[in-house]
Amino acid sequence: MRYKNISEAKFISRPNRFIATVEKDGEELTVHVKNTGRCRELLTKNAKVYIQKSENETRKTKYDLVMVKKGDRIINMDSQAPNTLFREWIERGNLFSEISLIRPESRYKNSRFDFYMEADGKRIFAEVKGVTLEEDGIVRFPDAPTQRGVRHIKELIDAKACGYEAYIAFIIQMNNVHHFEPNYKTHREFGEVLAEAESRGVNILAIDCHVTEDSVEAQNIVPVRL
Repeated sequence: MRYKNISEAKFISRPNRFIATVEKDGEELTVHVKNTGRCRELLTKNAKVYIQKSENETRKTKYDLVMVKKGDRIINMDSQAPNTLFREWIERGNLFSEISLIRPESRYKNSRFDFYMEADGKRIFAEVKGVTLEEDGIVRFPDAPTQRGVRHIKELIDAKACGYEAYIAFIIQMNNVHHFEPNYKTHREFGEVLAEAESRGVNILAIDCHVTEDSVEAQNIVPVRL
């Protein structure tokens, strides 16, 4: 996926989850942050960020913060991107040879999964999570406790037991990472239920991305260590 109207700016502060103050061409701007996660290790003082100008001229915040540079790596911070990236990756034939249906936002019992698919003669539910937390090449999820995430995994276990194929895909919004692992320190229950899901036949994927100042594309499967 490609972004339009991207500008470079410098991060100053983040008053709350939804907005940040940045400096662009010597002017301070309030921008919308397209990720409500903590992202404390990314949005550091004077970090280089990339902002996209909104096409809606009446909007109060004229820009969205979508990328940040951490060391030599550009990281996509757009929480709306992973679903699009996963779908593009699937449609390029990376997981299934024949796809007859991809339907977003599909309900199963008490959960609404990101995708229901029919491919290679199988009925498939998939849940997608975006990953931006990285340390020494190791990427982790979540960066904050997520009972919703735990519930989704339990429902995927149930779907698998009822005859569906089930996937949870972690879209790593950066490249050149070593492996993915659950963030047990932040939310041990999530890691434990993820390991249980794998033992019950749920497919766990981690997929990295090639990221530039104005584009991001899901690429390669990376090792998962539970």
